[in-house]
Formats: sequence, structure tokens, C-alpha cells
Amino acid sequence: MNKYIVEFIGTFFLVFVIGNVVLGGEAIGPLGAAAIGATLIVMIFAGGHISGAHYNPAVTLAVTLRGKCDMIDVVPYIISQCLAGVAGAFVAMQVRGGAAAEMLDLSSAQTSVLIVECLMTFALCYVILNVATAEGTAGNSFYGLAIGLTVFAGAVGVGGISGGAFNPAVALALCVMKKAAWPDIWMYLVPQLVAGALAAVVFRITNGEDEED
Repeated sequence: MNKYIVEFIGTFFLVFVIGNVVLGGEAIGPLGAAAIGATLIVMIFAGGHISGAHYNPAVTLAVTLRGKCDMIDVVPYIISQCLAGVAGAFVAMQVRGGAAAEMLDLSSAQTSVLIVECLMTFALCYVILNVATAEGTAGNSFYGLAIGLTVFAGAVGVGGISGGAFNPAVALALCVMKKAAWPDIWMYLVPQLVAGALAAVVFRITNGEDEED
């Protein structure tokens, strides 16, 4: 089950960033492709030691035919990836407006800020925990790059929606600099702190009991 959760998370964030780049259009600009690539890089760094970091049914098929993926995992991998793709697209539509937002009646800018700050703070904490604290990635030399690229991908993909804080200290700074209103600071602090706690829970689940020390 751990592997399937990791495949879902990695595929979700890849599709979510792709969706924001595509739906954001000119507002994202030429850095969109770099943000997509950065997302794939960091999710591979974060999940490779658990699931192999496929995040793509075609990759799962290729790895299986190569003999490096158990047959019992093929269908669950593909199901996880496809469900994540649909979820990522749906959430991207929500924060960028469109059919999903109209369906849920959650088209306000406030809701979009809450969603993107929660998701990208989760991604940041998830990556940090996996590349800087997991036994499976101990001694790696890429943890700083992975963490930095996560922030880069979030800033490019959804920075235009929330300012790209993903950090309570940055949220405070945005208010000090008058780039966000003090009465709105809860829209940053609440989802960020919830996301951090959720990332820790997911890390415990996906990395097993040996990560508790």
C-alpha cells in the first residue's frame, strides 16, 4: 500500500503543476516547462526509494516488461496514477476557475489561496522529510536541490494565486511588506500548519515504523 500512496502523491503533484501551467497560460510564462520538470525531479527524489517513482502508466508497463516491477503491483500502480491524474486536473481547474470551480461553487480567490498553500506546503514538507530524514535516502547529495526545486515549482505554478509563501515565516513577511493583508494571514498559516502535520503523517505511513527514531 505504501508504494501506491507514493505513486498517487507523485502523479498528483506532477499533473497539478502541469494543469496550472496549461490553464495559467501567459500568466505562467516560459518557466512553466521548467516547473513541470522540477516537479518530476523532486517527486522522484522523494518517492524513488519507496515505489520506484513511476508516476506514469507507460513507465510502469516498461519497467514491468523489463522485469523490475512485480506483476502484482502493475494494476494498483496504474489505478493510483490514473486516479491521481484526474484529481490533479480537477484541483488545478478549481484553483484556476472553470468547470470544477463552478461545480463546487468554490471559485473565490480565498478558496484558491487555501488550496494552493496547503498543497504546496505539503509537497515541500513531504519532499524535505523524504530526502533529508528518511533512511532510504540517507547520505544523499541532492536534498538541497530537491527542496529548492520544490519551492521553484510551486512559485512558478501557483505563485500568481497566493504569492507562493508555503512557509508561515514567509506569510508574515508578505504581510509586513504589504503584499498580503494582515486579516488574511490565517489563509496562509492554517493550511500551511495543517499541511506540515499531514506530511508527517504520510511520511510515517509510507516509510514504515523504522523511521520513528
